[in-house]
Amino acid sequence: MTGMTVVFVHGVPETGAVWHGVRAHLDGDSVAIDLPGFGTPRPAGFGATKDEYAQWLAGQLRMLGRPVDLVGHDWGAGFVVRVATAFDVPLRSWAVDVGGVFHPAYVWHDVAQKWQTPGAGEEWTAATVAAGPEARAGALQAGGVPAADARMLADAFDATMGGCILDLYRSALPNPHADWGAASDRPAPAPGLVLQPTADPYDDPTRSGDVAARLGARTERLEGLGHWWMLQDPERAAAALRSFWDALGS
Repeated sequence: MTGMTVVFVHGVPETGAVWHGVRAHLDGDSVAIDLPGFGTPRPAGFGATKDEYAQWLAGQLRMLGRPVDLVGHDWGAGFVVRVATAFDVPLRSWAVDVGGVFHPAYVWHDVAQKWQTPGAGEEWTAATVAAGPEARAGALQAGGVPAADARMLADAFDATMGGCILDLYRSALPNPHADWGAASDRPAPAPGLVLQPTADPYDDPTRSGDVAARLGARTERLEGLGHWWMLQDPERAAAALRSFWDALGS
């Protein structure tokens, strides 16, 4: 991966800081971007829909002006798949998790369905903001986020992020494949990797493998790791990515 730039994209409810451990185990240039409204201001007129985020990411990559290795987690994975399959951007490779989310039969998890429900989503956001960072960190720890990282993510959550989460999820009904399937049901132009943390409750390895096959991507299992694999074992996560990149050559 000599001379290449790695761009990391976070998910929900996160900022680019989720990638700090992985980046510490990599040589060369890397950047972890913060999506609009996630630890950053929400631009005026920005609807926070899945299409707007994908367009925004494509614009960021074009501004870099050179091929990159693009890595996405959670909703960041969704934006990476969309950009890799439907936009003319300079990519050497892409890598994502939660591949099963892009399957045509995917059904959103219970919390996502709450966010997608008018009224219930707003109540959740208000209650989560009011609960304070310690309570938010506790909930994240219960989901598998290490304690120090849980507090970091909890501190970043605010009403702006909550509003963007609601708008994002409500733009993805019934699932991402409904709008993006035409582009993601065929091999992507750049080489891809679909990571499969075996303890991720938000993914399905069978459907993830099917999606990877459609995209012409390889798969790699991360045994015993969960949804926040990059925080749980950043060294192993970095090694999996390096192995993929090394196989691509210069």
